[in-house]
Amino acid sequence: MAAHVDPLVVGRVIGDVVDMFVPTMPVSVRFGTKDLTNGCEIKPSLAAAAPMVQIASRLGDLFTLVMTDPDAPSPSEPTMKEWLHWLVVNIPGGSDPSQGQEVVPYMAPQPPLGIHRYVLVVYQQKARVAAPAPGPGPDAAVRARFSTRAFAGRHDLGLPVAAMYFNAQREPASRRRR
Repeated sequence: MAAHVDPLVVGRVIGDVVDMFVPTMPVSVRFGTKDLTNGCEIKPSLAAAAPMVQIASRLGDLFTLVMTDPDAPSPSEPTMKEWLHWLVVNIPGGSDPSQGQEVVPYMAPQPPLGIHRYVLVVYQQKARVAAPAPGPGPDAAVRARFSTRAFAGRHDLGLPVAAMYFNAQREPASRRRR
């Protein structure tokens, strides 16, 4: 009988983005009608709008959602890793990110080269997080070289309660949805 290997380990999410953890919170992610499963491929055109994310938890609990690309700008030379695609804090349990405070707005995947991993990490907050103001400067200054681990450390978030990832690669111009 084959042993179960965690897809977050196989996809190097554990290691590259977060430390080893045991998922304790059910989270569902959907782009349009496509349910996300770890390691699946999502076309960037399908991910043009923020996904529906549902965090199953008790009312009164608060969560942080971080979405990054650890392969920016290319998987072979990720000099801008992690590129921050979305950051929402103070999401009430049993709801979705629209009910939280969006610190960095959603940015759709735009992989320039190769197959990129896009990682969504959920942390349960110990208390309300003071939503950090985006730093001065261009958008790239806020998004480039973000560290999910460092952010979690600065805000006393501990280990994640859930994480999921998907792969995306640049679509040929003729295949992009209009």
